[in-house]
Amino acid sequence: MLKPGPIGVFDSGYGGLTVLSHIQSLMPEYDYCYLGDNLRAPYGPRSFDIVYEFTKEAVNILFDMGCNLVILACNTASAKALRSIQQKDLPNIDPEKRVLGVIRPTAEVIGSFTKSRHVGILGTVGTIQSESYPIEITKFFPDITVTGEACPMWVPLVENREYENEGADYFVKKNLNNILAKDPAIDTIILACTHYPLLLNKIKVFLPEGISAIPQGEYIAHSLQDYLKRHPEMESVCTKGGITRYFTTESPEKFSEAATIFLNKEIEGERIILK
Repeated sequence: MLKPGPIGVFDSGYGGLTVLSHIQSLMPEYDYCYLGDNLRAPYGPRSFDIVYEFTKEAVNILFDMGCNLVILACNTASAKALRSIQQKDLPNIDPEKRVLGVIRPTAEVIGSFTKSRHVGILGTVGTIQSESYPIEITKFFPDITVTGEACPMWVPLVENREYENEGADYFVKKNLNNILAKDPAIDTIILACTHYPLLLNKIKVFLPEGISAIPQGEYIAHSLQDYLKRHPEMESVCTKGGITRYFTTESPEKFSEAATIFLNKEIEGERIILK
């Protein structure tokens, strides 16, 4: 029998807070533990093996905190580590616990957005190289053509608070032009990094009319709600006190200050020491 505990939410840094905010809005009654591995961010340029090791370590930390269900609110971690953790590690750690990602929930709904059946993916280098989105989308919608574009400068723009300034224009316009040059038939673009919603206003400026940009947070939150309805055995071991704790592997003061960009409210971060 699992001991009831909070829902864990993990990201390599701050971006997962955009997902957490949607989850909190939809399901405010639950308790949550957020863990950002800010000390070792970004994950995007790192190898598959390193992302897997870092993500597994973070998942184990959240399990040790009492979480029975952990959401990888990080596209890179979901792309490079989720499958291995689910198949190799969970049976040995605790077969009753669960780890879910952010790619499948987005892939499941994208068919209702695109009319041309041509979809673009904007993400980190790691997410795009993994081919995770084309693989998942094709499972649900084999008629959809998927094209990816890595945007290595977008996360630094957000984390350095340049996402609303003119300096962001060049990189946003460049990557949008690149992906549309690869496939001019694209009518829907997935923002496949949890940092990217903060660039949405810029993206809309440079996107041609008739092309939509889709952030993930809302769909991940609804997918989690649906998952808990379909798995009452897991829902029953998720505590409900409306409390969220925020943990970081870096400076808690720095984390708390930066988190306000993503949450639009002040929070108090706590430090986790990596062993």
